[in-house]
Amino acid sequence: MSQNTVTRAQLSEAVYQEVGLSRNESADLVESILDEISDALARGEMVKISSFGSFQVRSKGERVGRNPKTGEEVPILPRRVLVFRASHVLKNRINEGLNAVEAAQARVKAAS
Repeated sequence: MSQNTVTRAQLSEAVYQEVGLSRNESADLVESILDEISDALARGEMVKISSFGSFQVRSKGERVGRNPKTGEEVPILPRRVLVFRASHVLKNRINEGLNAVEAAQARVKAAS
């Protein structure tokens, strides 16, 4: 599995290449979108991006956990967590890539 990470700079460059805005305008646009998503999540709203997925903040209650080293019980405080659920379109796109890799590996194995 590759360890590549997409950065804000790469997103800005992609907007610059695809849309034709200046580099500064592209960077500002990416920042504005990310800020709006962050602000909505901080307010507890769900963010749904069609054909991509949805982001939601869920509240987790207090519970008892264990220190794996000592076995000692430790209280885990209530907190809010971010949950992402991929759309079926995104899942299918990801799995198409996986199926192509598996097919290529099968062809190589059959040829040898």
